[in-house]
Amino acid sequence: MKLIAPLMAASLASAHTIFSSLEVGGVNQGIGQGVRVPSYNGPIEDVTSQSLACNGAPNPTTPSSKVITVQAGSNVTAIWRYMLSTTGTAPSDILDSSHKGPTIAYLKKVSDATTDTGIGGGWFKIQEDGFTPSTGVWGTEKVINGQGRHSIKIPSCIAPGQYLLRAEMIALHAAGSYPGAQFYMECAQINVVGGTGAKTPSTVSFPGAYAGTDPGVKLSIYWPVVTSYKVPGPAVFTC
Repeated sequence: MKLIAPLMAASLASAHTIFSSLEVGGVNQGIGQGVRVPSYNGPIEDVTSQSLACNGAPNPTTPSSKVITVQAGSNVTAIWRYMLSTTGTAPSDILDSSHKGPTIAYLKKVSDATTDTGIGGGWFKIQEDGFTPSTGVWGTEKVINGQGRHSIKIPSCIAPGQYLLRAEMIALHAAGSYPGAQFYMECAQINVVGGTGAKTPSTVSFPGAYAGTDPGVKLSIYWPVVTSYKVPGPAVFTC
């Protein structure tokens, strides 16, 4: 164990990730263009922290003046990278393979996507990919092996206007106790066009949507062997 522990520590220390850019209509908008990227790629572990909304201390984020136009009903792709300077698409450029867990995405309607902090209510979940028992594959593994690509569908029935798009990956390798789960998230600033506004989603708050005792936040993914998993937060909003 004296030999293994340092190796594990070194691996985990270099295993972080950042939602660094958004792809819309097959076009990458550019690193930090419309996405509030942080200066450090570390996780948030306190589910009561205001930084759980759109990241923040201890990972100061960079404001963006750009708002990205997105068609309601279309798919966008959050691009994850280990560092902002990383352009490679090998698994090691995305997230360490030990970091198994779900991928999630939320929206929050705002009056001005460039200034709203994201903290507080108004969030609704639009995507989740947890654990698939038949294959034993986690959502994060699909992103790691898919060149850092996290596909998110924008609902067609939401009202048009500006939103914050919160893309998230949760790493559960140390979640046997709390704090232990690692939350990685950034917010993109988008303007949704073409939405019908036919449905109004129920919303939750960040912080507030997750608790340290949630079965999807505090669990061992190694023993006993995971056979099912409940992604934390509300149900996915559907049209």
